[in-house]
Amino acid sequence: MLTIPIAVVDAFTSVPFSGNPAGVCLLEQSLTKEQMQSIAMEMNLSETAFVERSDEPGNFSLRWFTPTLEIDLCGHATLASSFWMLKSGWTREGETVYFQTRSGKLSVKCTSEGLTMDFPLIPTYPDTHPFFKEDLFSKKIVKAAQLRRNWIFELENEKAVRELIPDFGLISAHSEEGFIITAQGEKHDIVSRFFGPNVGVPEDPVTGFAHCALMDYWNQKTGKTQLNAFQASKRGGELTLEKHDDRVLIQGQAVLVLTGFIHL
Repeated sequence: MLTIPIAVVDAFTSVPFSGNPAGVCLLEQSLTKEQMQSIAMEMNLSETAFVERSDEPGNFSLRWFTPTLEIDLCGHATLASSFWMLKSGWTREGETVYFQTRSGKLSVKCTSEGLTMDFPLIPTYPDTHPFFKEDLFSKKIVKAAQLRRNWIFELENEKAVRELIPDFGLISAHSEEGFIITAQGEKHDIVSRFFGPNVGVPEDPVTGFAHCALMDYWNQKTGKTQLNAFQASKRGGELTLEKHDDRVLIQGQAVLVLTGFIHL
């Protein structure tokens, strides 16, 4: 029997049971894709991350799985992985760790103030959705944009973002992955929510990759290169974003809520 340590870490928060929970496995030996998918399905979190050492010091491989499939990029599970690596002695405070992923090489710097991820900026392109042209579930669309396999809809204000009631069947039918909704915030620069029924995540509590696109979207609109962001899900989460050319620095905190073992 193979015994694998696993942790659940709440990302983009310093308060347990808020932010976005991710499962993290620090692997001392390789697993098959099927084994990783089975663990992610068993954990039934929006994402479970799998970290494995490489031959080069400070470098690791990182893969992310939803309960139904492997995905290309996941911010909160990367933050959670880095946090658990720091707590487990796989890295030290002040060091930068490098991950080889399906989205290329990513880095995370671990400090006492939080963790800072260096992620690719995701380009967004203004467009009109073929089905949701003027309103989204009774909320007026100010502007819409496409990104890879997803759509962004800007709504009139934060209240509209918070109060929108999604129809996951319609989102599934009219998107490849899901929808990001956003607006200017009242206490934060921007607020958002993410619905991803086609990747097994009806509403994600806090979505790192979405903010790689939101940084591009709001930079195009306002010219700002720094944003304080809040994802207005039921759990909620805070992120600090900073654009550097075609990269986004995403800073956040994390908290450990559970450790245990998976037996294969």
